[in-house]
Amino acid sequence: MPVSGDIAFRRDAVRVLVPATSANLGPAFDSAGLALDLVDELVAMVSDDPGVLVEVSGEGSDDLPRDSSHLVVQAMALGFSALGSAPDGFVLRCTNVIPHGRGLGSSAAAIIGGLVLARALVVDGTDRLSDDDLLQLALTMESHPDNIAAALLGSFTIAWTSPEGIADAARIEVDPDLRAVVAIPAFEVPTKDARQALPAQVAYSTASFNIARSALLVHAMATDPSLLLEATADRMHQEQRRGMYAPSMELVDTLRARGVAAAISGAGPTVIAFVTAAEVDAVLGMIEGEWRSFALPIRSSGAQVTDS
Repeated sequence: MPVSGDIAFRRDAVRVLVPATSANLGPAFDSAGLALDLVDELVAMVSDDPGVLVEVSGEGSDDLPRDSSHLVVQAMALGFSALGSAPDGFVLRCTNVIPHGRGLGSSAAAIIGGLVLARALVVDGTDRLSDDDLLQLALTMESHPDNIAAALLGSFTIAWTSPEGIADAARIEVDPDLRAVVAIPAFEVPTKDARQALPAQVAYSTASFNIARSALLVHAMATDPSLLLEATADRMHQEQRRGMYAPSMELVDTLRARGVAAAISGAGPTVIAFVTAAEVDAVLGMIEGEWRSFALPIRSSGAQVTDS
C-alpha cells in the first residue's frame, strides 16, 4: 500500500516506454493478455509553472486532448493522489505508435504509462507504490485487467479479480520462437460498443469449449506453439461481434482454414496471428487487401522507465 510521508519530486525528465497489448487471444476472454514490441514513448518533467502542458505526436495526434482530460494525465493524477502529493505542474510529451480503437491496448498503455510516470517522478516512488498497487489503481480506470496486466508486466499474462474486486496477474514466459503477425484495418471499433454486442449469458457447452482452449492456450504459448491453432479457437465473443468487424472475421476464417492460429485482437478489429519466426513471411503473404500488416516479437518487458 502507499507509504505516507513527505514527497520529493525528481527534477529531471522521466521517460517511459509502454507496449501495445493484445487481449483474449481467442478463447481467454477478459483474462489473457500479451505484450507486443510496439511501444509508445511518454516523457514527463515536473514544472514550477502550475498546470499541465501536453504535446502529442504520432497516432491519434489530431484528435487527442492537450489538457487534464488526456488519459495519460488522468492516470498520472490518480498515481499522484495515491502517492499523497502532486507537483504544481508538469510537462508531458507523448509519442504514440500504438493505433487507437483497433484492439491493441492503446488505452491500457496510456493508463499504465501514466501511473508508471507518476511513480517515477517521485524520488522513492517504487517504495510507495508497488506493481500490485499500480495494477489495482489501473483497474479503477479500465474495467477488466487483461490488457493492463500485460502492459505493466510484459510477456504473456493471465489476470483476474477476486470477489472483493482485487486485481492480480500471473506472468508467463512465451516460447522464444513465437511471433505475432498483426493485420490492422482502417476502421475502428469502440470497445464499449463491442462489449454491448455480447449476450448476457452463454450456454454451458460454449463455456466448456472456451475453458478447455484457454487452459491449452497457456501450455501452447509457453511450451508448444504447434497447439496454438486449437488453443486459439473461440465460441464466446468473436462470432457474436462479426457484424461489427466482418472483414476482420473473414480474414480470421481464411487464415485458420490455412492452418494459421488467428484471432481477433481484443475487442477488434485488428487480426492477430501467432506463428514461428520461420512462418512470418508466408503468413504475411496470405493477407491480401488494404491491411496494415507486419510481424512483431513478443515483448518480454512491460512499462519501463529508461534514460530520457
